[in-house]
Amino acid sequence: MKADSTIPTVPIFGIRVSKVDMKTTVSYLTDAVHNREPHQVITANPIMVMAALENPSYMEIMKSAELVVPDGTGVVWAADYCHEPVAERVAGFDLLHELLRQGESYKWRVYLLGSTPEVIRETASRLQTGYPGIVIAGYHDGYFGPDEDEQILAGILEAKPDLLFVARGADSQEPWIAKYKSRLQIPVMMGVGGSFDVISGKSRRAPKAFQKLRAEWLYRLLKEPTRYKRMLALPKFAVKVVREKEKVTKDQ
Repeated sequence: MKADSTIPTVPIFGIRVSKVDMKTTVSYLTDAVHNREPHQVITANPIMVMAALENPSYMEIMKSAELVVPDGTGVVWAADYCHEPVAERVAGFDLLHELLRQGESYKWRVYLLGSTPEVIRETASRLQTGYPGIVIAGYHDGYFGPDEDEQILAGILEAKPDLLFVARGADSQEPWIAKYKSRLQIPVMMGVGGSFDVISGKSRRAPKAFQKLRAEWLYRLLKEPTRYKRMLALPKFAVKVVREKEKVTKDQ
């Protein structure tokens, strides 16, 4: 079942982005868990959109995902600029926590995949403490190659999770989920980037002031100047939206 068949979306350069708010998103994914309907959830930002425009295989992954939420403020701005506004930004970090909060009522099982052995252990511990109603059914660090995929898949399948959170970076986590989602058949499979680093205490999320100004990207850049090359995609995305305004929200 495709998300765009049941909730309104806006196409951003051909990628159908959900227009609904956090509450509706959580309700939709709760139904997915109850109905055991596999969903790859992608938290889209301008960097990912630009990567998709340059890489047809990545574009196909973005287009085939059952749900794409507007994580990046640039995506929210683009939809609004083209007069197809989304209800609000649905940040992946916040969605993860909202799903865990919801899952406490149903004893949902959760599997965590990614980051370093130390970070993943601490993340699992903190989430189990913070959300005692859920079950951390298993976890594994992200340091494994393609030759170890079968072992990883076996461990996940044995854990029988309702939610799978993968933190391996957008360039690898989305392709990995897309490759194996039909085998895993997990209701919610979502890439969460650096969320485990924040949850474990290894790094900090942008302060509220930056969040309110929709400038979390600037905080990350100030903390990690080496990210500047990736961040160059942000102005490129903005320029492309302005120049191609009439094409942005056309189905491609």
